[in-house]
Amino acid sequence: MAKVRVRYTDFFAQTIQRMREDGLLLVTQGADAKPNVMTIGWGTMGAIWSRPIFIVLVRPSRYTYSRLEEMSDFTVNVPPRELAAAASHCGTVSGRGHDKFQEMHLTTVPSREVRAPIIPECILHYECRTLHRNDVVPDALAQAVRDEAYPEGNFHRIYFGEIVAAYADDDAEFRLRGNPPIL
Repeated sequence: MAKVRVRYTDFFAQTIQRMREDGLLLVTQGADAKPNVMTIGWGTMGAIWSRPIFIVLVRPSRYTYSRLEEMSDFTVNVPPRELAAAASHCGTVSGRGHDKFQEMHLTTVPSREVRAPIIPECILHYECRTLHRNDVVPDALAQAVRDEAYPEGNFHRIYFGEIVAAYADDDAEFRLRGNPPIL
């Protein structure tokens, strides 16, 4: 399927909806050039520093964290509903001991602007370069959020990725409404 350039805001509502439903697929790559995929359910997009930004949260205990610290590029891939099982799997096993791409029959292809690849089976892709990162400050976080999201600690690092490319399947709007691809 042809991938066409889109504005990063074109599918904002659909991206956030898919993140809340099944999760998005965050792809990183370490210095060894081995890609890793992780499901994310927390993040957002917007404009910061007059730049388009995708914010993702990754816990230091995750394999993805070490990959992001080695090479700060990442891609955020929006899977179609038919990849819900893959998104679930990629959010429950670690890339330290699993080849999630092989296990879920996902492939990678080079990105257009960053080193981390994309997952072509996904509908929509955001390529990002980290401009800033900071750790969640436990004492500055509302107690209700601390209690709910961090009962054992393990606070996230927040990555602010400048979106340097955004593109989608040419039928993305149709498919993001839950319709299967037209063959």
